[in-house]
Amino acid sequence: MMRIINLCMLASKQIARNRTRSILTIIGVATGMFLFATIETMQGALKDATEISANDNTLVVYRENRFCPSTSRLPEYYKDEIKKIDGVREVIPIQIVVNNCGTSLDVVVFRGIQMDQINVISEDIRFVKGSIKEWVNRDDGALVGINLAQRRNLDIGDSFDAAGITVTVTGIIESSESSQDDNIAYVNLPFLQQASRVGLGVVTQFSVKVNDSSLLDSVANEIDQIFRSESEPTSTSAEKAFFANTAKELIELIKFSRWIGIAAVFAVIGLIANTILIAVRGKVSELAVLKTLGYTRLSIAWLIVAEGIMLSFFGGVTGILSATIFLNLQNITIGNEGLALAFIPSISVWVSGISLSLILGVAAGFYPAWQASKNSIIESLRTV
Repeated sequence: MMRIINLCMLASKQIARNRTRSILTIIGVATGMFLFATIETMQGALKDATEISANDNTLVVYRENRFCPSTSRLPEYYKDEIKKIDGVREVIPIQIVVNNCGTSLDVVVFRGIQMDQINVISEDIRFVKGSIKEWVNRDDGALVGINLAQRRNLDIGDSFDAAGITVTVTGIIESSESSQDDNIAYVNLPFLQQASRVGLGVVTQFSVKVNDSSLLDSVANEIDQIFRSESEPTSTSAEKAFFANTAKELIELIKFSRWIGIAAVFAVIGLIANTILIAVRGKVSELAVLKTLGYTRLSIAWLIVAEGIMLSFFGGVTGILSATIFLNLQNITIGNEGLALAFIPSISVWVSGISLSLILGVAAGFYPAWQASKNSIIESLRTV
């Protein structure tokens, strides 16, 4: 055990001795891990939005062939017909207005609902500031998700506008289950219908709660069948499928970003390996002396690998910490067709990032360690 501790101390001294080279290597590793942490955060946000946030017993009813929430207009009276279907527990008419229908870095989503249905559409909403009473008392009141509030620096009583609609913040909310609730603004349905000029009695979609998830397909088919001959036919799907379809552009963007992440990982391995190889070639005589003092080939190999692990660890921590600070300060939210993804690094990003850093350190140090340990004392001294 003492031998391992001594080897680690020697490795740290080697890093400190070649300070400039070590700092440049750490910066390079940090850059690669910054990209890795950002991409992992994007993937986590997408999974949260398309899988975790979606409800297993909820259907989304949209207008057929819609492109964007603004092109989906359904009569609000459809609600009464949908409620008659066996297995339907609740029908919630929703008006959605977004400031940008395409992929955007500053998406604002207004979701208009009947005020008495706020706890039906999202059962785990918690008030960070304000109250439901304050919201009910103002026609233009908005319950703003905590991520949106932070991104726009909003507080209770503040007014803000997006998509030509001005609202006043009467509550700041967060949800432990749905990341979507943290990135949108709930407003009174009649207010949003008039403010968006679609008129009363017209909604974007219906959120339909069924008694059991096994009924999703049959209820969805029946809804679409009822309104097939209407001037405004519907397209109904499970909430998870709806989110996944809405996020197609975001999925393609994140798929592309994965290649950047893979390239960054290989770059990190090459950078660390190159740094250690240069260091090994510059201290052949020192390694020969260590061998004469009784250090085995395994010990020499561990010394080299330890140097790689330390460089990758320091670089990894620096990169992931930088990504965490950057993403939290910027409050970046990307959205598409009303689906909002907030990039907030989680504990899992830290765990996977640090683990990957250590693995890369071992991988990068393996070849230089083999090179340093394979030569005998005499061969090492001859090369000096």
